[in-house]
Amino acid sequence: MFSIVGILIVFGSVIAGYLMEKGKIGVLVQPAELLIILGAAIGTILIANPMHVLKKIVAGLLGVLKGSPFPKKRYIETLKMMFDLLARSRKEGAIAIEADIEDPEKSSIFSKYPVFLKDHHARDFVCDTMRMAITGGVSAFDVDQMMDLDMEVHHLSANQPSQALNTMADALPGLGIVAAVLGVVVTMGSLGGPPEEIGTHVAAALVGTFLGILLCYGMVGPLASYMSKIVDEEHSYYHVLRVVMLAFIKGTSPIMAVEMGRRAIPDQSRPNFAEVEKACREKGGDPAAISQAA
Repeated sequence: MFSIVGILIVFGSVIAGYLMEKGKIGVLVQPAELLIILGAAIGTILIANPMHVLKKIVAGLLGVLKGSPFPKKRYIETLKMMFDLLARSRKEGAIAIEADIEDPEKSSIFSKYPVFLKDHHARDFVCDTMRMAITGGVSAFDVDQMMDLDMEVHHLSANQPSQALNTMADALPGLGIVAAVLGVVVTMGSLGGPPEEIGTHVAAALVGTFLGILLCYGMVGPLASYMSKIVDEEHSYYHVLRVVMLAFIKGTSPIMAVEMGRRAIPDQSRPNFAEVEKACREKGGDPAAISQAA
């Protein structure tokens, strides 16, 4: 939502300042210049990126409009979910969570967290890691290496849409110059005509440069930057999952593993100790859940 507000402020401020200088708003309405710039920019995106990246760009732009998918509430739910899973493993044995990680859709634990289940990569990240942990014979170091590799590959893939938009933003000023040059060509063809006609063509050419720069620095570039920040937030989320699982694999109690994960959460989304403890104590309505799992 704030992204939409920001875009409106950018364009509103530019237009308001232009009007304060006694500019005529009709001069800025140049459909041909806009078609040249936007059409060429979209064409560069199609040329430079395969279909799966194009789909991620659309999904990423929709994600920007929705805001951050990793607020404090999601972290609290995730830590509670991990506590429930690890506590069952500690109390009933590692084999007790085998059914949960083999079929998370039917799991009595995961089914209570639909947001987590819809995040297929996060779901597979947890289930695949815990599957390796309960099979035995795999050291904590090797599991950590696998999680690190998984996170690195996913992070590189998730950054592709923002990189593609950054490339588009970098191209927009140049495409604005292309539109301006074409406007100059049209202007040269009008030499000898009425001065008003020549002035109109010159203004249209300059609007092309204006639009290219404005779209670059006022809209596409900031959107790409926001998408990159969402990817970084997602990476931080996986890091918290990694910290919790690795701590448990090393023999730490479930509640301590969850506390280590809580401290790995970025400051803006980190719940306090009491909030996480309260969430964990809600397990099955049993206030002694934490002490039993410790």
